[in-house]
Amino acid sequence: MTGFPLILGIESSCDETAVALVRGDRTIVAQAVASQDAAHRPFGGVVPEIAARAHVEVLTPMIERVLADGGVTLGEVDAIAATAGPGLIGGVMVGLVTGKALAFAANKPLLAINHLEGHALSPRLVDPELAFPYLLLLVSGGHCQLLAVDGVARYRRLATTIDDAAGEAFDKVAKLLGLGFPGGPAVEAAARSGDAARFKLPRPLLGSPEPHFSFAGLKSAVLRARDALPALTATDAADLAAGFQAAVVDCLLDRTVRAMARMPEATALVVAGGVAANGAIRSALTGLATSRGLPFIAPPLWLCTDNAAMIAWAGAERLALGLVDGLDAVARPRWPLDPAAEPVRGAGVKA
Repeated sequence: MTGFPLILGIESSCDETAVALVRGDRTIVAQAVASQDAAHRPFGGVVPEIAARAHVEVLTPMIERVLADGGVTLGEVDAIAATAGPGLIGGVMVGLVTGKALAFAANKPLLAINHLEGHALSPRLVDPELAFPYLLLLVSGGHCQLLAVDGVARYRRLATTIDDAAGEAFDKVAKLLGLGFPGGPAVEAAARSGDAARFKLPRPLLGSPEPHFSFAGLKSAVLRARDALPALTATDAADLAAGFQAAVVDCLLDRTVRAMARMPEATALVVAGGVAANGAIRSALTGLATSRGLPFIAPPLWLCTDNAAMIAWAGAERLALGLVDGLDAVARPRWPLDPAAEPVRGAGVKA
């Protein structure tokens, strides 16, 4: 025994089923992720009912396998952490109900984790030197926010999207250009051979004093540019992908600079979420942080996409503060990290 608590984490908020065992000393004892890409690829996006059924089919054997790989029994686990939202409600319910059942059966504490908090704290899993407060750019398929991370369960929203999230825009543009699924990696791959200057695409809200993001107009501009072509060739698709990605990078940088001015006490600039795996975005943020004299922290690529290690780690951070949950914890399709933040036009409650 190490003396550090061992947390079993469960993640099922979208289209990856994931289980992990993580110790409080940041040791990842065992983990597994089951992708559903093949099941959703024919539809060009995630189908909620298919996702929920797939979670049901693989979650229990995956938990058994991860426990076996870790060489422990359920009785040796100190707490169960399960994503309780936000996300596709069917999938969230599968993971949370399973977590409740395990916690009840083994008489262990339950930690109902906000998926966004999992992303927000994930850099601390791999970087023990990362101290609060830090400025976080959280970019994923469903969210695009700038947050002051003052501590565990202490978040101040500085900016959010008023329409599409960055990851959502990547997915939709991939579909418009016939690049395949999942959209984010497909657009990034196509953009590598494209001419970003060929199409004049907008940078929504660039330079605006309003701190928020907007990507719907950019997505629509890609659609108009595509429809103006006689036919969409592979070169056209690559050039549009490159132009779109460059516009997203410009918008993210502009908004992040504005957030930096609002958080001079930040110890670092941190990026997390699925879109944080994008190389162009990482490179641009690295340059920005360096120019401002701030460390730039980005989790390894596997920790950016949905995974259970970040859920287990968020559980470990919360358990250390005594922030445990009852078996009456509810699954939530919407769950803002900063519920006290003022409403933003167009953003809805998911912001």
